[in-house]
Amino acid sequence: MLIGPVFTREIVLTPRRPRTYVVRSVYGFALLILVITAWLVLTGTQRIRDVGDLARFGMTVFQLLAPVQLAVAVFFSALLAASAVAQEKDRRTLDLLLLTKLSNSELVLGKLLASLLHVLTPLVAALPLFVLMALLGGVSFGQIGRMLAVTVASVLACGSLGSTLALWREKTFQSLAMTMLVLVLWLAGWRAVAMGLVGSHWGGLSCQTWAAGFSPWEAILEATRPFAQADPALGLLGTPVHLFLLAAAAMTVVLNALAIAMVRVWNPSREAHAFHREDETWHRASIWGAEYDVAQEGGGWRVAGGAESDTLSMPRAPLPPPPATHHPPPATHHPPPATHTREVWDNPVVWREIATWAYGRKILVIRLAYLVLVALAAGSLWWVVSHNEPVTRSVALTALVPLCLLSLVLVNAQAVTSLTSERDGRALDLLLVSDLSPKEIVYGKLGGVFYNTKEMVVLPMLLCGYLWYAKALSFENLLYLLIGLAVLYLFVAVLGIHVGMNYASSRTAIATSLGTVFFLFLGVATCMWMMIALGGSFEAQLWPFLGFILGGGVGLYVALGARNPSGAMGVAAFGCPLATFYAITSFFLDQTLGVLLVAGTAYGFATAAMLIPAIYEFDVATGRTMLGE
Repeated sequence: MLIGPVFTREIVLTPRRPRTYVVRSVYGFALLILVITAWLVLTGTQRIRDVGDLARFGMTVFQLLAPVQLAVAVFFSALLAASAVAQEKDRRTLDLLLLTKLSNSELVLGKLLASLLHVLTPLVAALPLFVLMALLGGVSFGQIGRMLAVTVASVLACGSLGSTLALWREKTFQSLAMTMLVLVLWLAGWRAVAMGLVGSHWGGLSCQTWAAGFSPWEAILEATRPFAQADPALGLLGTPVHLFLLAAAAMTVVLNALAIAMVRVWNPSREAHAFHREDETWHRASIWGAEYDVAQEGGGWRVAGGAESDTLSMPRAPLPPPPATHHPPPATHHPPPATHTREVWDNPVVWREIATWAYGRKILVIRLAYLVLVALAAGSLWWVVSHNEPVTRSVALTALVPLCLLSLVLVNAQAVTSLTSERDGRALDLLLVSDLSPKEIVYGKLGGVFYNTKEMVVLPMLLCGYLWYAKALSFENLLYLLIGLAVLYLFVAVLGIHVGMNYASSRTAIATSLGTVFFLFLGVATCMWMMIALGGSFEAQLWPFLGFILGGGVGLYVALGARNPSGAMGVAAFGCPLATFYAITSFFLDQTLGVLLVAGTAYGFATAAMLIPAIYEFDVATGRTMLGE
């Protein structure tokens, strides 16, 4: 066995799954489509006159695809590593693994490498495409080697981060949210350093060198440059790329060493042990998806949440009197003692989502980390305004776009895990046999999603209002922006509910839901980048992008409509990429009303296409059969 039976099982079973070969083929084909689209854009707007133009095209496309591949690899390595461990916790199978003869290293490293197989194999499949790009000129094999080394090192470091946080955290949403927040803080912090916001030199090294040595994004930009210039201050390391490889290796070792040392301390959770006393008899019960420990105490039942739920006291009937040996005393009637009860609202699902710690008390840590990011974004905008500098479009986009994208991802993660956690905890079956209507379940989940992520929805909108206050945004555009954000928040929330209902595997549901949001916005960023890098008129770029848009529509339909197909879902899947492309071009032309109308209509229709079946075909989507109808 290589690194234990966990990894051995995965490496044996992975080649037997058809999905493995589909993912490799689709990933390589998607990169090839990007190259062809870029070539059609270039030839449709410019003339290729000599070998130098061809070499410049090869270098431009290489510098475009390498960061895109890094973004995909970093996102999915952290996501898959965290979700693999979180799924074991939700299904209570991690406790069984801890009872086996597996060593800590076999358990931690086996789960980590087993999850990273699905990221590393597509990288290997795409390597021939990058090698062929060297034939165009402008790209050397040294650049390709540095790019691949930085990407693999980033995958190992980010996967270790997701695995360690998932072993530490108790709930799936906590693991995913903490992983995303740490990644964004990591990348955004070093990006600020690279921009010189904290000085120009540290310890004899420029801030750009420090950022390239500790940030995957800055390192990939450095690795794709034609000439790797050595920095004399780095000594034997030579280039910032070598510094990053050393830092990523050290981060991987430290995180896995911490996980190996603490895996049996963190799991099972220490809070759960606190409820099991020697003088109490505890029983396990599941109420609305949350695990509860129940014991008799005094004159009532003592009910305590699993690791992180409320502690309640509920009355119980007194013990029956002992058998009478003589005539029993005359019965006396006493009024029942007054007890405190908790009122449940008309919709018990939304009551559970809001009035209890359904996702753990440690969700407060996630909110605090998000507030730090909001403070950084607000501070950067305030600094620009206070120094009487114009708040340009680029400044506003740099400050707000990462925050808004992160908030959309977190809302989607909350939505999809609100159902996958119920399914893994066997509580969804209880909901399905209750008399709750589909509307109560779906609307209750949506209400809980927006309540638990209210800071992530409201604060970005307040920052948009600050841009209007600083006169960087007109009131009309402020309304357009707020309405558009509201439509997108509703879209990602309904998307999470839709995918959580249609996929039985929690890991697949989480990857599909978050991956859909990620690819939608990554496609937008890639199109914008390609337009700026290659230039030309938007009319000439429309037809080359249609192939890319068609491929995105097919992928979106497979992800959202394959399990429960419908005509509306097909229109939404193919309409959203096309509408997004039109919205991008309208944004560059300052046609803000066109952006709102097209994007709002497309994503609003997609939301309705997912929400209506979720309500009226809930039994089909979840497998519940309505007996007696």
